[in-house]
Amino acid sequence: MAEQGSVRSVREVLAGRAEAEVTVQGWLRSARHGKGVSFLDLYDGSSFDGLQVVVDPDLENHAEVAALGTGAAVRVHGEVVDSPGQNQPLELRAKTVTVVGGVDSDYPLQKKRHSFEFLRTIGHLRLRTNTFGAIVRVRNAASQAVHAFFQERGFLQVHAPIITASDAEGAGDMFRVSALDPEKPPRAADGTVDWSRDFFGKPAFLTVSGQLEAEIAALALSNVYTFGPTFRAENSNTARHLAEFWMIEPEMAFCDLTGNIDLAEAFLKHVFAAVLESCPDDMEFFAKRIDETVIDTLRHVIDSPFERITYSEAIEILERADAEFEFPVKWGVNLQSEHERYLAEQHVRRPVVVTDYPADIKAFYMYLNDDEKTVRAMDVLVPRIGEIVGGSQREDRLDVLTRRIGEHGLSPEDYWWYLDLRRYGSTPHSGFGVGFERVVQFMTGMANIRDVIPFPRVPGAAEF
Repeated sequence: MAEQGSVRSVREVLAGRAEAEVTVQGWLRSARHGKGVSFLDLYDGSSFDGLQVVVDPDLENHAEVAALGTGAAVRVHGEVVDSPGQNQPLELRAKTVTVVGGVDSDYPLQKKRHSFEFLRTIGHLRLRTNTFGAIVRVRNAASQAVHAFFQERGFLQVHAPIITASDAEGAGDMFRVSALDPEKPPRAADGTVDWSRDFFGKPAFLTVSGQLEAEIAALALSNVYTFGPTFRAENSNTARHLAEFWMIEPEMAFCDLTGNIDLAEAFLKHVFAAVLESCPDDMEFFAKRIDETVIDTLRHVIDSPFERITYSEAIEILERADAEFEFPVKWGVNLQSEHERYLAEQHVRRPVVVTDYPADIKAFYMYLNDDEKTVRAMDVLVPRIGEIVGGSQREDRLDVLTRRIGEHGLSPEDYWWYLDLRRYGSTPHSGFGVGFERVVQFMTGMANIRDVIPFPRVPGAAEF
């Protein structure tokens, strides 16, 4: 057997970057045993395609190999040769095959198409399928593209805390973090839980956003971004929601709403182009098996300037639309997914940025316009999924921010540090948030957001 140092990935072998004689290791997608000769389809996760391994009958342990089936783990040493077949240029002629891990007869993944509903019931195995292997590779390429985009522009990555006492959204749908005994929590004089005796001395939660901490960093370091897990305790058991997901949140000092929109447009185009370049085989699979339009849609986004309209203009367009909406449209309501998709898919037929939303439906930290009715918010809408980016110019005026916090039913005392930022060298600043899973869902065409994250957290499900 070859030394471990000479082990090559399937990707390297298929690309012709390996020696003439190599060792590969992985799992069998399938095994065909003919008259003496066995054909093993071996994959290791490094590429969409597997490597065909040809095992001749004179192999010392051929009988053992001839009994192998889908799912077995093997290590193969052999010679890389031209393949007579049309599906791949190279194959491996085995000189030794070592069975590393056998597989029981009830292995649930066989060489056939399984429904995504079924695969969610075996989350510990679904990453071995073509679809989910491709999703992980696309996630990986997109993640690398995110960092490259910001690093090339001089942004600094800041690691925002996962445990926080601040609700950046003011929505209240947060997971509580506590070290108190749930059976016998300490009580205050009025009978309520005495949170001062908890681990942090106050109520604490899993973060819904790293934005507020990113603002702290931006007002010291100019351009920063966070990329980490965030949490929402919404009991939304839908194909669009997760309880745990990853957020990308840049924040820029000395930046207004226009600069914010420009960055968001450049960001999406960069990530989409990088994934198309890095994962051509995976993207071809999604176009063939999931949504035939995904590649063309991404190229259209990359090549098209984003349309920009105000919320008021969007409402006028929707009110005139020759379409039946489930949710009524009028000025002052939140745009629903059906409204967002109409604007992107049917009205402009490309991504559209909606700006200047009513203040009453947006967060307290968004810059209040002179009309006192709207804020400098922006949402980027794309076909198929609607909103993919949400952001705003932040309120940098101390008096206005203090008033807005109170109007949202929050306590200024809880945001003393946030207000301090407006007292000590305040500047106009802006930022946006991107749900990473939304981006991956858009790129792959997957219908359910639970299928674009390896281990989805949703109501009633927290395995592993």
